[in-house]
Amino acid sequence: MTSEADHTPPRRAAIIFVFVTVVLDMLAFGIIIPVFPHLVQFMTGGEISTAVRWTGIMGAMFGLMQFVFSPVQGALSDRFGRRPVILASNLALGLDFIVMAVAQTLPILFVGRIISGIASASISTANAYIADVTSREKRAAAYGLMGAAFGIGFIFGPALGGFLGGWSVRAPFWVAAGLALTNFLYGFFILPESLPRERRSKRFDFREANPLGALRMLRRYPQVFALSIVFFLAALAQFSLNSTFVLYSDYRFSWGPQEVGYTLALVGLCSAIVQAGLVRRLVPLFGERRVMLAGLVFGVSGFLTLGFAATSTLFLLGIPLLALAGLGGPTTQSIITRQVDPSEQGRLQGAITSLGSLATVFGPFIFSQIFAFFIGPATPVQLPGAAFILSAILLGFGFVLGWRATADLHPITPAAAHAEAGLPGTGELPALADVEDRP
Repeated sequence: MTSEADHTPPRRAAIIFVFVTVVLDMLAFGIIIPVFPHLVQFMTGGEISTAVRWTGIMGAMFGLMQFVFSPVQGALSDRFGRRPVILASNLALGLDFIVMAVAQTLPILFVGRIISGIASASISTANAYIADVTSREKRAAAYGLMGAAFGIGFIFGPALGGFLGGWSVRAPFWVAAGLALTNFLYGFFILPESLPRERRSKRFDFREANPLGALRMLRRYPQVFALSIVFFLAALAQFSLNSTFVLYSDYRFSWGPQEVGYTLALVGLCSAIVQAGLVRRLVPLFGERRVMLAGLVFGVSGFLTLGFAATSTLFLLGIPLLALAGLGGPTTQSIITRQVDPSEQGRLQGAITSLGSLATVFGPFIFSQIFAFFIGPATPVQLPGAAFILSAILLGFGFVLGWRATADLHPITPAAAHAEAGLPGTGELPALADVEDRP
């Protein structure tokens, strides 16, 4: 017999902690972006071509570690709870940044990057935590808040890293370590467990705690599998920006670092506004399915605008459209979580994060090569925006897949959500700060 206290829901402190966790993690990673290649260059004797090659290898290894360990962390959180997995990852991340700050050789830096990839896989557990502590009709808003946290981290992280890098190439690593360890201490004293013992999986299954096993789990839920592919396509499409934006804007519009920095900050700001503000307002009005599909349509329009823009003014018009594409991610996540039992949420989020990490491994190579080909001498047609056009095609395919997968989706109303959770139906949408855990 479990007591009522065992079911006491995590409230505002838990939501705030997960939000702060994502912000600080993204700040920590963003801070080292401007200086990491220079540190690699220093360790490779100053040769730029060698430094670029090693930076690319380490980036791919980081994504590969996320791909492999996201399902592992998700399964561990299903078995032992979310709290210990999140705290262990934060602690490991903070200590790893210290190792990289003092590293004097390339192998140690390489090992540090591997550990970072493993530790950062905890985003799957953070997403499962959100599924634990939010009611279903408010889940899209909560995932939108997490998307805004990503945007905030990437707005301020690189700027802070560039400022600190002016003092020392290692200073950003020390600050990143401080952020991660501070977050660990904050969580150690504040973060409650979100998954009661009776709702945890009975054992840790190695057959599902790996990328292939996670994909097999997804296939047990046809709608979840289809929407996971949509999520992967959106993540892959995003890398046309990450991989080619700087060189593309220089090639087409002769933008320098200042113009690029301002534009990327604008992208992050617009995305944060959409995901933190618009998602929670639009979902109650139009439903998750319509908002998800609208986000995909905006994404297609935005990438096509970038790909065919003849002037920098037209190019900038694509940014608000791409920001509105952020409507799709939180709603897709929310729909997916409704199809899976609480004891499998960690593995579900691990599988989704693993797919996103796979995009990290292949996306930069695919889009950079397409950009290089379509501006090179061997191309049949000069099309510098080909990478963006491919992203639009990927999202168009995602729209069709998402439309078909959710054709029979029933809207979640407040009364239905309360009835399904066994709570009294109030007929009102609770505020995010007052959302309770599902029993």
